[in-house]
Amino acid sequence: MNRLLSLLSLTRRAGKLGLGFDPVKEAVQRREAALVLLAADLSPKTKKEVQWFCKTAGCPVRELPATMDEIWYAVGKRSGVLAIADQGLAENAVRQLTAQNKEETLL
Repeated sequence: MNRLLSLLSLTRRAGKLGLGFDPVKEAVQRREAALVLLAADLSPKTKKEVQWFCKTAGCPVRELPATMDEIWYAVGKRSGVLAIADQGLAENAVRQLTAQNKEETLL
């Protein structure tokens, strides 16, 4: 998970990370978001709403194995909804999530 949080930190420094429900929703509606990420401890209502507007816009959504506090520590802002605006960074994040899921199933 440290690699994924480091990637989020790098994405934030590059200016390609949207944080918060409203900025992410706007980025998805403007088709600027390549990937939307949700914190593990996000409320079910918010999660459902984000998944709905991402589905209508055709934007992929993944759930992070990190809490909002862990995200806060990595990127400097407490948020449960994040959007990556760069396609290459989004693909890297998906690879990190997939690799982490494979590791967890092996254990």
